[in-house]
Amino acid sequence: MTVIGLISGTSYDAVDAAAARMRLEGDTLFLVPLGLYSVPIPAPLRERIAAALPPHHTTVDEICRLDTAIGQLFGSVAAEANTALTGGAADLLSSHGQTVYHWVEGRTALGTLQLGEPAWIAEASGLPVVSGLRSRDITRGGQGAPLASLLDALFVLGGDRTAGSLNLGGIANITVWSNTGEVVAYDIGPASALMDRAVADATGGRERMDRDGVRAARGRVNAELLTVLLTEPYYRLLPPKSTGKELFHAGYTRAMVGERDVPLDDLLATLTELTAVLVARSCREHGVRRLFVAGGGTRNPALMGRIRALTAPARVREFDDLGVPAQGKEAYTMAVIGFLTAHGLPATIPSATGAAGSSILGCLTPGAAPLRLPEPARSLPSRIAIAAA
Repeated sequence: MTVIGLISGTSYDAVDAAAARMRLEGDTLFLVPLGLYSVPIPAPLRERIAAALPPHHTTVDEICRLDTAIGQLFGSVAAEANTALTGGAADLLSSHGQTVYHWVEGRTALGTLQLGEPAWIAEASGLPVVSGLRSRDITRGGQGAPLASLLDALFVLGGDRTAGSLNLGGIANITVWSNTGEVVAYDIGPASALMDRAVADATGGRERMDRDGVRAARGRVNAELLTVLLTEPYYRLLPPKSTGKELFHAGYTRAMVGERDVPLDDLLATLTELTAVLVARSCREHGVRRLFVAGGGTRNPALMGRIRALTAPARVREFDDLGVPAQGKEAYTMAVIGFLTAHGLPATIPSATGAAGSSILGCLTPGAAPLRLPEPARSLPSRIAIAAA
């Protein structure tokens, strides 16, 4: 089966589509990566998404309009990716959509909302769509996150109890082995979310990010502010746990800075250090000696440099070394989830999400043809192997 995974992350800067041809043989899921196709989200739509996120107030009217606009964008990306990556041979789409709210109280996730109506995607592409990927896990007491924990467990960790898998998007999340021999995964805290917001605020929106970490590299860490940032109660919660821009929102950093005079470069150096400190804490706690990193944060040399320095002597490598592009990890994860759902297989690890049991994820929207699913698979794969085309 050839599946295209679709996602826009917490930075809502682009829609990523990754295509993979997969087959299940025994306990191994063989995956042939067919490429990554990425389309920037137009600036007006990005601004509307930002305006709908907490702590801003929005309306049901705007949520409906965004659901349509995002669905239409995902649909056009899906159709283009099917042509560009598979020559029109895809069998299924698996869409994460755009998260606009993740409802968490303490350590309990109570709901989640991803926009991007799948009917628009199915209509534009003619393909069936798996969507609504997080909610089923939440109904079973899980966090609905990080969904990448399954791919991490089967592809990165394997039986190596010293391996860890880190994703640096708007939020940083990690998958590791616990001291009791279970796979655990959780959101560590902010990665680019606070940095991007700081740049946008300071430049009046003229710049969206600290490109290549240049500003952070020439800034100096404000030790007093870093100490204040590290008092965030979320960091003291035990996993499983998840978070998002509901907590690390547009006004979060301003509130933490308060009346302090912190130049932008120093602020970015401090926020970079915050992420690196949190990553290093997790690695030390779980005995990580090999850390594989994916996500947009891999393109920030300042951030990667501080992570390498603070996690030493652990060896830090990028996801590309495993045969999957670092920028496409989450989209490939969505493709794997779609494949498993179509074959009647669960795509969650209860110890990672905190759920009472594993779940088959998502809802199915038919494409242009009658919906035909493969025969249910007999067992869940225990590993993912990259196969040649």
